[in-house]
Amino acid sequence: MPQNEKNKTDINILVVDDREDNLLSIEAILEKDNYNIIKADSGRAALKVLLHQHDFSLILMDVQMPGMNGLETATMIYERDKLKAIPIIFITAYSNDDEYIFKGYQMGGVDYIYKPINPELLRAKVGVFVDLYRKNHQLVSHEKKLVATNKSLQKEIQERKLSEEKIKILNQQLLENNQHLKTVNEELDRFAYVASHDLQEPLRKIMVFSDKIISGKDDHTVVEKYLNKISNSSQRMQLLINNLLQFSRESVNSSDFLNVDLNELVKEVLIELEVEIEKSASNINISVLPVIVAVPGLIRQLFYNLISNAIKFKKKNNPPIINISSEKITSDGSGNSSKFLNGMSYYKILISDNGIGFDEKYAEDIFLVFKRLHSYHEFEGTGVGLSICKKIVEKHNGFISAYNNQNAGATFVIELPEKQLK
Repeated sequence: MPQNEKNKTDINILVVDDREDNLLSIEAILEKDNYNIIKADSGRAALKVLLHQHDFSLILMDVQMPGMNGLETATMIYERDKLKAIPIIFITAYSNDDEYIFKGYQMGGVDYIYKPINPELLRAKVGVFVDLYRKNHQLVSHEKKLVATNKSLQKEIQERKLSEEKIKILNQQLLENNQHLKTVNEELDRFAYVASHDLQEPLRKIMVFSDKIISGKDDHTVVEKYLNKISNSSQRMQLLINNLLQFSRESVNSSDFLNVDLNELVKEVLIELEVEIEKSASNINISVLPVIVAVPGLIRQLFYNLISNAIKFKKKNNPPIINISSEKITSDGSGNSSKFLNGMSYYKILISDNGIGFDEKYAEDIFLVFKRLHSYHEFEGTGVGLSICKKIVEKHNGFISAYNNQNAGATFVIELPEKQLK
């Protein structure tokens, strides 16, 4: 069978007429087009057929039938939603009865064919509606394909978005891992340099005090004085070692945080710096400082580094003047910096000096590990002290910054929370 004829067998047409000869006549006329003709000899028979099958391209319905005429049958057919799209062509012998014609269109009919039936006219009219049926089904099929394609595209887009998001997350993790490795390497370098730098200071003192004891061995008062200083320096070395080991850990344990009175802690630092203070004739002014929750050893190292730096970077022939003060800041989200956690109380601690200061363009660089703004010939040091200070403050969830004073010297701003989040 040719392809076009095979396609036509998909077309179902319901013919309804109470006379057998009319049914056979219509079937014979449409036979050439290979339609599937389903016949019904009454309105009720047609309704029974439509009860089980509704895929019809067209219904050809005789108007005058006993029991239930064509118009009544059409009314009942169109009461079902699944059948409303099937066009009905009425067949009637009353070509001049406008009332029937009007009622037919009113019931939902699409056209009329008059008896006696003109075969060519019937085939032409049926062909028009069959063509509309095919095109409608093509549109429906295309619509389904478009819907399926759209769903497929949406799924593909969603999968691509998820893949892109995964890639972004992986890239971010890679960047974070690289940064972490960089930080770990810097900390390892910092540990090595600090171990060689800061530990030398108490050793130097021990050597100096030992020489003084040897030179004044007959003076028991001198011996006792410097033995005490050697003991203090040894304790300082032990403390530094412990602090370095503590600092080298990946994270600080919650049990390390204690209530720390900064007034007492700074006094201890000044005792440690006694020789430097006396030698430089430093004048250190300290306002009342707060009590915070912190790691005592690390905070002691923080103040030690900052105060010793203020003494070290003094102007020639100009005794250092160092001022240490504090003020409380409560972050309420209104007038304070957004970097603070709302509801948390912070203390801003200022350490100012009248020393050589620094160029403002290096305000961030001075906290970088091994970053030196002066040559080794001018000032001793490895350039790790301030980077340690920054790390210590960060471990306490705080902030540190610095600015050059208008007249002379520098001011370091430390912002630490009063308590730590549990």
